Amino acid sequence: MSWAVLVLAGLVEIAWSQSIKPTENFTRPIPTLISLALMSVAVWLLSRAMNTLPVGTAYAVFTGIGAVGAITLGIVLNDDPVTIGRLTALALIVAGIVLARMTA
Repeated sequence: MSWAVLVLAGLVEIAWSQSIKPTENFTRPIPTLISLALMSVAVWLLSRAMNTLPVGTAYAVFTGIGAVGAITLGIVLNDDPVTIGRLTALALIVAGIVLARMTA
């Protein structure tokens, strides 16, 4: 169950990462509140997962999911560049997440 909560925390972190830009440097109240709410939910879920998972593993997987999601959505939604280096980085992050799960 902790792994499912951790994956959910990572997915919420992806949503949070995408909610930051619309705040326009936290000058727009409604987008800012949405961003802060998503951040709070992501960290709360992470803390729940850490009740039974090792802190280092949980945090690494959480940030890995967030990084992969943020980069992927940046490519799909914002026309961020697709380069061999970025794709290699994504592959390494995913491999790290899988390895962390297999060895935890």
